[in-house]
Amino acid sequence: MTRMSTRKLLTPVLIAGLALSLAACGYTPGSRALSGGAIGAGTGAIIGAATGGSAATGALIGGGIGAIGGAVTNPNTVNLGHAP
Repeated sequence: MTRMSTRKLLTPVLIAGLALSLAACGYTPGSRALSGGAIGAGTGAIIGAATGGSAATGALIGGGIGAIGGAVTNPNTVNLGHAP
């Protein structure tokens, strides 16, 4: 594996891991699904554009994964407090 292909693979994985760690922000499943979907859509768009793919497709995939991840998480897993 070349250095460039390793970097192309590692960067999206790290960004996705960071996004998933924040996907459970909120106290209700609905609010966690919304925040997870928003974070996932943004991350997916960035990853899609960075890897030469479509930012829109990345946003759709990331938003769906983030929303599902946020909805199925427990609010005690990641608790950043009440939103202002």
